[in-house]
Amino acid sequence: MSDPYDRLRTIQKKIDFIENICKEDGSITNALADEKRSRASILMHLTSIAEQFNKLAEDAEFGILSQFDKRDLKGSYDVRNYIAHDYEGVNLSVIEHIIRNKLPKIKTITEIILSPLQRTATS
Repeated sequence: MSDPYDRLRTIQKKIDFIENICKEDGSITNALADEKRSRASILMHLTSIAEQFNKLAEDAEFGILSQFDKRDLKGSYDVRNYIAHDYEGVNLSVIEHIIRNKLPKIKTITEIILSPLQRTATS
């Protein structure tokens, strides 16, 4: 079994990647308009985030998922399915909403969970 905190760090890293892609392209809208690179990267990172949450669900004894909104977790899995099964049909306005409104919330929760561990590691 993998360390659930490593999974949270991976989620954080993927969110950082998405934020950086959007920043480099000037906006979320511009990043999603770039079919060749940015959109593909964003969608793959969102898929990876969902996979990490699924693996955390398998490690339920740690109780980490209880700190996240169940609707956000379900939404993450649903978006992963849409990306995997209907890539060309993904609703980009939904993806933009996730990037703008959901990912910052998820990132904040991961930072709160990981902050005591980071303080211990630097002590």
